[in-house]
Amino acid sequence: MKTNLAILVLLFVTSFSASAQQPTPKDPLLDRLTGSWILQGTIAGHVTTHDIESEWVLNHEYLRLHETSREKNVQGQPAYEAIVFIEWDESSNEYRCLWLDSTGGGGLSAPIAPGKRGNDEIAFLFRDKDKDSGVHTTFVYNKGADTWSWLIDNEHGGKLTSFARVKLTRK
Repeated sequence: MKTNLAILVLLFVTSFSASAQQPTPKDPLLDRLTGSWILQGTIAGHVTTHDIESEWVLNHEYLRLHETSREKNVQGQPAYEAIVFIEWDESSNEYRCLWLDSTGGGGLSAPIAPGKRGNDEIAFLFRDKDKDSGVHTTFVYNKGADTWSWLIDNEHGGKLTSFARVKLTRK
């Protein structure tokens, strides 16, 4: 009897401690972007497919996305690869995004884009140094289908030009 009681107590303590270690999402919308995804659509006028793995990192402070194109370059490496970090800052009521990719366009001097939340979307604006141009990147969540759309537009002199229209579906 004492052994059974000790086992029950141990199971209870273990399950309580495991559930206590699971951090609650800071932002439920951003939490829906976690997981394994297939990105398909048009980027720079070309139909493409990429794989995306996303997970919370660094004590659930940042959502990290690792994007890899299925197309390969002449060295056999992915033609495009990116690591993206997104955080939610409750005090300023905005997101921040750092987008590092294999295009070599900025590296650690890449701007951190502020982002605002709409209903089921997050809109980021990556401003270039000259402030007259930038990249508008909007993530739109479709609750019914559990999919995301990414809309990316380049801005030059106040004029927007479509760059990417892609959809993310779960693997």
